[in-house]
Amino acid sequence: MFHIGQIGLALSRQGWAFERSENSAETEAATATELWYGIGIMNRQITRRAFLGSMAVVPYAAKATPARPIPVGLELYSVRNDLKRDLMGTVRSVAGMGYQCVEFYAPYYDWTIDYARRVRAELDELAIRCYSTHNELKSFTPEGMDKAMELNRVLGTRYIVLAHPGEVNGLDGWKRVAETLNQANETFKPQGFHAGYHNHDAEWKPLDGKKPMELLAADLDESIMLQLDVGSCLAAGSDPVAWVNSNPGRIRSMHVKDWSPQKGYKVLTGEGIAPWKKIIAAAESVGGIEYYLIEQEGSNLSELETVRLCLAAFRKLLA
Repeated sequence: MFHIGQIGLALSRQGWAFERSENSAETEAATATELWYGIGIMNRQITRRAFLGSMAVVPYAAKATPARPIPVGLELYSVRNDLKRDLMGTVRSVAGMGYQCVEFYAPYYDWTIDYARRVRAELDELAIRCYSTHNELKSFTPEGMDKAMELNRVLGTRYIVLAHPGEVNGLDGWKRVAETLNQANETFKPQGFHAGYHNHDAEWKPLDGKKPMELLAADLDESIMLQLDVGSCLAAGSDPVAWVNSNPGRIRSMHVKDWSPQKGYKVLTGEGIAPWKKIIAAAESVGGIEYYLIEQEGSNLSELETVRLCLAAFRKLLA
C-alpha cells in the first residue's frame, strides 16, 4: 500500500522527467548519463504510475508536492556539519522539508566517480536536482577541469561555479580571474556546462575607483552565470536590486542569504534588511533566475532547523 509521501514523490518524478525532456540543449553525453539512471528507477515507477491512475489520490499528492515554476533549493554549506557526518541522511532530511534542489560545495571534488553515482541515485530517488556545484579554482584549470566535468556530468548539473577566487591582487588580478573563467567556459560549453561566478563582499569594494564585480561582469562571457550572494552584497553596502536590473539574463541563480547591521549573517531569511520582494521581482522579470538557493552561515538553532525555517519564510515571500 502506498503512503501519501510516496504518491507525491512519484508525481514529482513525473514532473522532473518532463522538465528534462524540455531541456533539449543538453549534450548527448549528459542525456546518456541520465538515461542510465532512468533505467534504474523505471521498474519502481511502473507500479506507482498504475496506482496513480486513481483520481482519488491526486488532491492529496498535490498537497504533498506543491509546484512552483522556479525551484527553491539549498546550498549545502548551510548544513555542512550534518553533511560531513551523514551526507545521504542530510540530503534526505533536506528533501523531506520540501527543498527542490541542492548545491554541493567544494569538498565534493574529492569524491570518486562511483560515489558521485551513488549520490545521483539518491537524488533521483528523492526527486530533487543538483543544478550547480561550488568549486575551488582548480576546477577551472587544465589539470582539474576534466574531473570537475566528469563529476558534474554524473550529478546532472548545468553550472560549474567558482565559489571563491582565492587571494586576488588589484584590478589586474581580477582581470586574470575573468580570463581563467572565460577559458574554462570555452571548454565547458561543448560538454553541456557553463561556468559561474559566486560573489563575496570583496568584489563590491572599489579598487582604483572600480568595483571588481563590475569588472568581472564586463569581462566575463555573457554565458557565464553571475550567481548573486545577496547577503554579501548587502554587507558591502551595495544594492542587490540595482545589480540584478543592470545585468539582465545573467543572474540565473542566487544565494538567498539575509544580513543585518546588528547580527550580520546570523539572521534567518526575512529577518535582515534584504528587500526580498523587490529582489524576487527583479530576478524573475529581468535577472533570468532559474533557481533559488537558500544559504545560511549559521544561527542560534541547529543547522537543519535553521534551513527548515528559512525555507518556510522564503515560501511566504514568494506567495
